[in-house]
This record gives sequence, C-alpha cells and structure tokens, in this order.
Amino acid sequence: MKLSRTPSRPATSEAARTAESTRDFEFTSADFARIRELIYLRAGISLSDHKRDMAYSRLARRLRARGFDNFRQYLDLLESDTDPAEWEAFTNALTTNLTAFFREAHHFPVLADFAMQRPAPVSVWCSAASTGEEPYSIAMTLIEALGEQGARQASVLATDVDTQVLAKAEAAVYQLEQVTHLAPERLKRFFLKGTGAHAGLVKVRPEVRAMVRFERLNLTDRDYALRTPFDAIFCRNVMIYFDKPTQAQVLARFEPLLKPGGLLFAGHSENFTYVSQAFRLRGQTVYELTRDGGAPHRATAHRRADHAAGSADAAPSGVSA
Repeated sequence: MKLSRTPSRPATSEAARTAESTRDFEFTSADFARIRELIYLRAGISLSDHKRDMAYSRLARRLRARGFDNFRQYLDLLESDTDPAEWEAFTNALTTNLTAFFREAHHFPVLADFAMQRPAPVSVWCSAASTGEEPYSIAMTLIEALGEQGARQASVLATDVDTQVLAKAEAAVYQLEQVTHLAPERLKRFFLKGTGAHAGLVKVRPEVRAMVRFERLNLTDRDYALRTPFDAIFCRNVMIYFDKPTQAQVLARFEPLLKPGGLLFAGHSENFTYVSQAFRLRGQTVYELTRDGGAPHRATAHRRADHAAGSADAAPSGVSA
C-alpha cells in the first residue's frame, strides 16, 4: 500500500537541502561514515545519525584552521596517523562536556557517608572530569565529610580524554553564574570571588585545588596505567556514548581499580546491571563491587577487559547501542 507523505516532510527536506547548500564544504554520507568510524576507534564514541550536523559544524572549524578544501583531505590526514596534535583536536571537537557543580546532587551525600566509614586515606577517581566542576564537587564533599584535617589525606584523580577541558579544569576559574545555585556557606568556604578586572569570576580555593590531580586518560585504552585502587569511581554520563561491548570493556577495567567494598557512581540514564555482573545496584545509580576487589583479581579483570575489547573491535564501527 502506498502511503502519502505528511505535510512536514517536504519542509524538513527543503530545510536540510538549504543547510547543505549554505555550507562552506561538501559533506557527504561517506565523509560522515569515516568520521564515525575514526572517533569510534579512537575514543569508543558511537555517533548516531542525528549527530551529523554537529560533526560538520565542529570539524569544519578544523578544516578552516588547517586550510583544507574538503573533508576527504582532512580525514586522509587523520588516517595517515602522522599528526598526533590533529588527532587530539579531532577528539576534542567531537566530545561533549556538559557538567555543573554538584550535578546529580543525590550522589554527594552518599559519597560523604561512605567516605566517613572508610579507612584513611580516601581516594576517588573522577573518570570524566570535563571542565572540573565534578572533581571539585567531590573534593568539597570530602572536606565537608572528613573535616579539614582528614581531607588533607584524601585525594581525587580527575581524568578526561579532552585536553582543552582539562586545561580549563586545572585553572579552576569559573563564571559567577555557574555557582550561584550553591548554598552561601559553600560559596564562602570553597571559592574566592574575583574583583576589579576579575569581577564576575570565582576561583576554587587553593586547599580544594590541591586535593585534585588532573591527567589525560582515554577510557577505551587497553591499559590505564593506574596501579593504585580507589575507594570510589565516578563515571557519570559517559557510558551513554559507548556501545555495549565498549561499556563492558570499561567496566572490566574498573574492577581491579576499586578497593574492597568500593562504589561506582553512574549517570542518571545509565544502567550497568545488564552490562556487567561485577557490580550490584546499591542505590540510585550507585553500584557496589560484588567481589572483594583489589590486586589479586587484576589478572582476571584484565582478561575480561581484553575479551570485551575484542568484542568491541568486532562491533560495527560507529553504531550506537
């Protein structure tokens, strides 16, 4: 049976054609397919079809900056793998960094109660640090829970694949409007307010900044080069960009990096129950290791991760879960 088109379809198609015609560069389906494959192989990110316009707008800036006439030339450069700096710019352009201080606030009282029950020193890994709001929120929570003295022994490792956001995170300077939702007590205790030329800005206080160490890390790497386990890992709103094999790979690598009884904090739309049997749900998007954790299980976890990585390598590139 032949179906008639809805009235909105021609308008949408016309809008798409208009957008295509006003672009500086031709952007074919083959170009987008190559981009999806490259970012999947490099960072495990699965770009869905509706991200096509986003990919064009962000990468068109790179073409202009490098003086390329078309996407084919640019993608040929990436595939030649002779320009690490451009690979970094490519990855930075396609990563999404939506964050805020004390975002998904229900996690932080859980972390505070948990930290007070753990033997010192307490350590937390924030695996998607973005521009720093999340790791600094973790550090502030540890100070509130453990007191100034106890928090001196605590530490936060903050990692991200995007070097540009890490640089901003290390600077620890934010717009005043980014912290206006915080309680006045927190604002006074943890931030310095800018004056003069710095009016409208705030800076994280040195004692909070000193608790956080920033490093670049790609969660799809086979070896994270982290040898000391953590009391808790924050991996929030990251797994939604990975397909199921990549999620399993990342979770397998988390296993030996959690101390016995350690917690894994996930994003509000993420569910690890159907991806890994190593973690059980303890609260709202908070998971607890189902085994004792630690170094004795490292070899087993690495074998699981390598198996999952093999599955991820075999998965169709760029296909969203």
